[in-house]
Amino acid sequence: MSAQARDSSPGNVGAMRCALALLLLLTCGGVCAQQESGGPELTEIWEPEPRVIDPGGAGQPPSDAIVLFDGSDLAEWQHGNGSGPRWGIVDGAFTVVAGTGNLVTKRSFGSIQLHIEWRTPPVAEGEGQERGNSGVFLMKRYEVQVLDSFQNRTYSNGQAGSVYKQFIPKVNASRGPGVWQSYDIVFAAPRFAANGTIGRPAMLTVLHNGILIQNHVPLAGPTVYIGEPAYEAHPPKQPLMLQDHGNSVSFRNIWVRELSP
Repeated sequence: MSAQARDSSPGNVGAMRCALALLLLLTCGGVCAQQESGGPELTEIWEPEPRVIDPGGAGQPPSDAIVLFDGSDLAEWQHGNGSGPRWGIVDGAFTVVAGTGNLVTKRSFGSIQLHIEWRTPPVAEGEGQERGNSGVFLMKRYEVQVLDSFQNRTYSNGQAGSVYKQFIPKVNASRGPGVWQSYDIVFAAPRFAANGTIGRPAMLTVLHNGILIQNHVPLAGPTVYIGEPAYEAHPPKQPLMLQDHGNSVSFRNIWVRELSP
């Protein structure tokens, strides 16, 4: 019998397996004993301590929110040309007045959490993009589409909850005409290099009526109607904008929380 045959015999193989198992047991036992001897506090992190906020009751903003509309006035808003808002307030909500122009916030924001409630007209008129059309623009340029998409077919990257012309919502969570709906948006502002090129794209997460429809999607650039989006350097903070698309869309209960870059 050759030496190779003797080394491969059942007895020798069994001995090798036993030796390997013993080595693994000793190694694991030593590591585990070392971890246990140090105690669980070695993996406890106490600093920094998260600051305490009041999350607010049902339908109420959290205590660290900047309230942009509480139903009383449009003091936080203006038209794009700097003139006072001409959109009307009725029963704690304000409504687009067609032809008056977009509304923008007086304040500018970077990365934010945004809550906004909106309602398309109670009588469904028109089809596709002509039914209850508006938009929520982050930094005046990155649009989450507002549209009556309840039994109203249009192109998928232009329906309610789409990142307009870029990302289709995962599902259509639309309620019917005249029923209040909500967007909860987490927006990470883009970062630009010193030479103006994009370093990190803008990122968007959107919940429509509490349903996740956009999950941390990377934007290819600002919203454009024709052609492909492309980034151009802009200030790190810019206003929010609500679109006058000629339809009587209403808004209420708007607040933001500023997020760390």
